[in-house]
Amino acid sequence: MKESLTGCSVEESMRLLGGRWRLLLASYLLDGPKRFNDLRRDVPGISQRMLTLDLRALEEAGLVKRTVYPTSPIKVEYQLTEDGMRLHAVVAVMKEFGLWLKQRDADQKAATTPQA
Repeated sequence: MKESLTGCSVEESMRLLGGRWRLLLASYLLDGPKRFNDLRRDVPGISQRMLTLDLRALEEAGLVKRTVYPTSPIKVEYQLTEDGMRLHAVVAVMKEFGLWLKQRDADQKAATTPQA
């Protein structure tokens, strides 16, 4: 992973979570452990390769734990670690901001749409 250039705490967070999918994956894992294909269904726009890379990055950072069960076929689950659960507040703020953005966009469209 790239090193922080400024040493800024925001840059440090973005370095880990700044990708398109990582925080979204963490938000789905807040609900509890999920299997790989469950996450693929939750995030239909993500490729298998990107999902694998992002889960590995989150695992390397100590935010996600990967558990392999010795069954046939092999069962693999991903869950947030105790450190990963700290993302709950970040996800909540991002969700609130996203809802505000959606409402703002809807209000702007309504204001520019001619009334009949």
